[in-house]
Amino acid sequence: MQRLTDLSPQRLALLALDLQERLKSMEGAARAPIAIVGMSCNLPGAPSIEAYWDLLSSGRDGISEMPQDRWDPDAFYSADPDAPGRYYTKTAGFVTGHDQFDPAFFGLSPVEAANIDPQHRLLLESTWHALENAGLPREALVGKRVGNFVGISTSDYLQYQTRYSERAAIGPYLGTGTSASTAAGRVSYILGLNGPSLAVDTACSSSLIAAHLACQSLRLGESDVAIASGVNLMLIPDTFIYFCKLRALAVDGRCKTFDASADGYGRGEGAGSVVLKRLADAERDGDPIIALICGSDMNHSGQSNGLTVPSGKAQEAVVRTALRNAGMAPEDISFIEAHGTGTSLGDPIELHALGAVHRKRQDRLMIGSAKTNIGHLEAAAGIAGLIKTALALQHRQMPPHLNFNRPNPHVDWGGIPIDPVTRLTPLPANKLAGGVSSFGFGGSNAHMVLEAADPAPATATTPPARPAHLLTLTARSATALKRLAEATVAKVETTTDPAAFADYCYSANTTRSDFEHRLVLRAADGGEAADKLGTWMNDAPTDGVASHVLAAGQASDLAFVFSGQGAQVAGLGQVLYETHPVFRDSLDAAAACIGDRLDMPLTELMWGAGTERLSDTQVTQPVLYAFEVALARLWASFGVTPSMVLGHSVGE
Repeated sequence: MQRLTDLSPQRLALLALDLQERLKSMEGAARAPIAIVGMSCNLPGAPSIEAYWDLLSSGRDGISEMPQDRWDPDAFYSADPDAPGRYYTKTAGFVTGHDQFDPAFFGLSPVEAANIDPQHRLLLESTWHALENAGLPREALVGKRVGNFVGISTSDYLQYQTRYSERAAIGPYLGTGTSASTAAGRVSYILGLNGPSLAVDTACSSSLIAAHLACQSLRLGESDVAIASGVNLMLIPDTFIYFCKLRALAVDGRCKTFDASADGYGRGEGAGSVVLKRLADAERDGDPIIALICGSDMNHSGQSNGLTVPSGKAQEAVVRTALRNAGMAPEDISFIEAHGTGTSLGDPIELHALGAVHRKRQDRLMIGSAKTNIGHLEAAAGIAGLIKTALALQHRQMPPHLNFNRPNPHVDWGGIPIDPVTRLTPLPANKLAGGVSSFGFGGSNAHMVLEAADPAPATATTPPARPAHLLTLTARSATALKRLAEATVAKVETTTDPAAFADYCYSANTTRSDFEHRLVLRAADGGEAADKLGTWMNDAPTDGVASHVLAAGQASDLAFVFSGQGAQVAGLGQVLYETHPVFRDSLDAAAACIGDRLDMPLTELMWGAGTERLSDTQVTQPVLYAFEVALARLWASFGVTPSMVLGHSVGE
């Protein structure tokens, strides 16, 4: 090995320049923005992303009384907070359908599924929906370096199985069904993902730290796609009792964050997932980008005034570092999605920490907390806040913060440039950036800085309108196919723009996994598609709709038949020529090859002034040849290729 002392000054200078360039490249990769390309959620009062934004933007909440299907709510209730074995609130944010699951869809047996923590099952569904939202079918991810990072903390189902059930009922699936590690591992196993896969438990900050680690994995090159999720379900009364003994829960079950009446938090449950890519990769792949994650950080409170007591200094530090990692100053962001649980101790500490970071700004920082809408989702709180922040940036609006009537008197409101937002408020066009905080009660803190994505660039040319489009739907079962058809009707029946319907068909046809039960329809627009689906769902014969079941392992062999003389008609291929560039290019190439061998251009003979000569053999045969080759190439451009070909006459 050559020693540096043996190198010439010129060589040393070149080496120094090379090292500087490498360092800049590494630093750039470490700070590269991360694109959110897909999201899903199932939250109290909001079973989908669209429903979540509607809940947030309209200023409603999803808080309700304890459902009777969990346990008898009255059996464990007492208004006396000191009553042993009792909770003092019967209100929280619950989701529906936690006990409903289709094991066959994920290749699980009913016996195994019954022993899997419903949190794991909800996580499987959430991840699948997020990938569908991102346009990433399972087949495109198998064997790829796709990271899976899951925030999960509570173990209600394990406690239920071991404390409330007979020990004789314990079977071989208990361990894998309730372990936090398999919450992540099973998702990666079923989807065939080969990237990092881990569960994160830092209590309330679990899922935002999972998202932070997912971003780090992308920047380090460990993953090419990363999924960050969080999940929480309330399945037994014991955790309610514990938090009531800690005096952590609000009597009315609602988070009154930053308000004088704050008396604890209201619990919530649900799941959320985001799909992440490096920005450069998302742009390369043409992905719709919801928002950008520009920087994040995590730390611990260290020796504070108590294990569960938040540290203002640690919160201030994590926010400052996240901003620095994002390359932003505090003045560059317009709002914060706060941790904001609604405790009389935690709220003032968080606000004063944020006030210290933003003390030099001239405008007022907007602040809010989704916990006032859906409750505190504990391990899933961070992902719910992250999704809200991304939606706010996507819609350029800050949703209203609920339950704020009288400012908390322990907060120096005059000394901090911060205002809770109590109405739907447009974001300033020059500050389309925000932050989201999540703090665990064990001292682990996280903060993430997001920025709005640039609008998708307008296409240089408008593609020609097609008279009709094909829409395909597939599902695991006949029942699921009808449900998918019903959901599709709700999406397309208001789609009056032909271009938007064309985009919808393209995404439905190319970005979802193919299953055994299949339906395809032909429609010009969303209204026609909705009408045909409605007729099909009523089991009535429907023109332009076909459905069938492809048996497992059945080969879908396809033959192309090329016809001979006699198939020619005036106008042959004209609409395809006008609406499909692949077809047009092939036909033009054939016309160029024919040149002046015909006394009239090929297209004139097909649909112009020379169509009366189509029955002449010297015209018919080149016309049919050119048309059928162009049609075959068009099918190939759609990914449709034959297993066999045959032809008659010139078609042969």
